[in-house]
Amino acid sequence: MRDLSRIGHMLVHPSKPRRIDPRASISGAEVRHPRWLTSALALCVALTAAAPALGRDAPTWELDPVHTRVMFAVSHAGFSQALGTVSGSTGALTFDPDDWQQTRLDATVPLERVDLGDPSWNRATLAQRLLAAQAHPLARFTSQSAIPTGDGKARVCGELSLRGVTRPLCMDVTVNAIKRHPMPPFRRTAGFSATAVLSRSDFGITAWPSVIGDEVTIRIEAEAVRSRSAPAEPEFEAEAEAEAETKSKPELEPGALQ
Repeated sequence: MRDLSRIGHMLVHPSKPRRIDPRASISGAEVRHPRWLTSALALCVALTAAAPALGRDAPTWELDPVHTRVMFAVSHAGFSQALGTVSGSTGALTFDPDDWQQTRLDATVPLERVDLGDPSWNRATLAQRLLAAQAHPLARFTSQSAIPTGDGKARVCGELSLRGVTRPLCMDVTVNAIKRHPMPPFRRTAGFSATAVLSRSDFGITAWPSVIGDEVTIRIEAEAVRSRSAPAEPEFEAEAEAEAETKSKPELEPGALQ
């Protein structure tokens, strides 16, 4: 009987429903700790506001073919390391020293410019049995990743296409300098040194194994200038203008004279 009386009392005097603060609920369900939700929402807003700064696009650069050179060394029958160079490489680079994850590189090397210091050796190197440069005039290296290793150095891995064969290749890269070039037109320039080792037989270059070693050591010295289409950098423009004002007749870089 006591239970029936209690039920009757609840029907006659229903309790007021608990009011839910809409500021503490998104779905309308009760949230017992609205301060936690407020803090979480504030954190999300802060991260969203900071995202554009953290995710800014890396600057774009263009390889300078005049100041970019590939050198290679390969054993000459065990007597010495035959040295050769290739000049005139071109390519596009996306690079920010503060965010190596955005690094992208697409570079081509004109093999017809191989120089081993002797015309006969040059012809033999470019011939069908070795580089087959007539059918495959360009070597190409592309990379979509770079891992910083500290102190201005990084491991840049990608793919090398040579003689119609594509194989993975990693290079150890050192950033030498990133600054405004001291010579006109005072463009911002980045300088790099890189090394790599490859097996020539991996690319189908197998001729003369008793004379030419299989392991080829690569060294690259490269300079890249900011792309003309890249956004202006006021601090570097102001520095260039100040430099130009102090020099009525700026020096020309060697090789610039006609």
